[in-house]
Amino acid sequence: MLSERRLEVLRAIVQDYVGTEEPVGSKALTERHNLQVSPATVRNDMAALEDEGFIAQPHTSAGRIPTDKGYRLFVDKLAGVKPLSSPERRAIQNFLDGAVDLDDVVGRTVRLLAQLTRQVAVVQYPSLTRSTVRHVELLALAPARLMLVLITDTGRVEQRLIDCPAPIGESVLADLRARLNSRVVGQRFTEVPSLVQDLPEAFDADDRGTISAVLATLLETLVEETEERLMIGGTANLTRFGHDFPLTIRPVLEALEEQVVLLKLLGEAKDSGMTVRIGHENHHEGLSSTSVVSVGYGSGDEAVAKLGVVGPTRMDYPGTMGAVRAVARYVGQILAES
Repeated sequence: MLSERRLEVLRAIVQDYVGTEEPVGSKALTERHNLQVSPATVRNDMAALEDEGFIAQPHTSAGRIPTDKGYRLFVDKLAGVKPLSSPERRAIQNFLDGAVDLDDVVGRTVRLLAQLTRQVAVVQYPSLTRSTVRHVELLALAPARLMLVLITDTGRVEQRLIDCPAPIGESVLADLRARLNSRVVGQRFTEVPSLVQDLPEAFDADDRGTISAVLATLLETLVEETEERLMIGGTANLTRFGHDFPLTIRPVLEALEEQVVLLKLLGEAKDSGMTVRIGHENHHEGLSSTSVVSVGYGSGDEAVAKLGVVGPTRMDYPGTMGAVRAVARYVGQILAES
């Protein structure tokens, strides 16, 4: 275990390197930080930190920079989550409150996260495998044409047109609407098929073809919409950090273009806890020079998806973690109220 003093030296090195982009020397540390020890002691502490792999010397200069291992210890032991100021919190709320639907919420969240953190923002759409049905609406557009509207607990709205094999009367349509909602409202998508499979038997033989067509469209919609989707924004922010990537940012950009990679990166949203993966902890080779800060969001205690940011390992971790957590909390509130 590192002594408290050496932990303080590591904290100072991380903070100075993130702030200045320059390798940090012992003289600068003693001048900028109240470490209450001599420059010679700081040099000894830096040598010990280097021996243990927490810092490294990038070239022949006297300065040191944190390694992935050093950032990891900083995040786990030394970095508090920096709270947002009142104006920042108000700005988040005002920006997100104007959203009109789920696509707008996700789009605004991506732009907001990219602006707040000046990193690449990634927002996963609420997973419909974990969603429940809030309401199913059936609207008659013509005697044999219907519109099915599916509304989820996360505010997602899906619309489908149905061409029926025969005209359907208003009373039959009202009966179907009522029976359908009584069975599926509040139920998980995965449970719906077994709940509606015997529904055609409740109707006259003449209407069963139409009832089956409606159910087939509903089930197709559920299957289609369980595919994971995400939105990404702020990729241009990476160009500000060109020197933070060993050779070129191309591998990072190529990795960010792969939706499967990003979904794996965010991981399954089983909980709403904060996750910080640093450098080589990201298994995709193109992202080994980046850090990923992510957190779950949802309308209740359970996370329905994740959001986060991708940036260089030389990142303001306390500020980034604070922004990601605050935005996730506001998005969850919007989903709960929608």
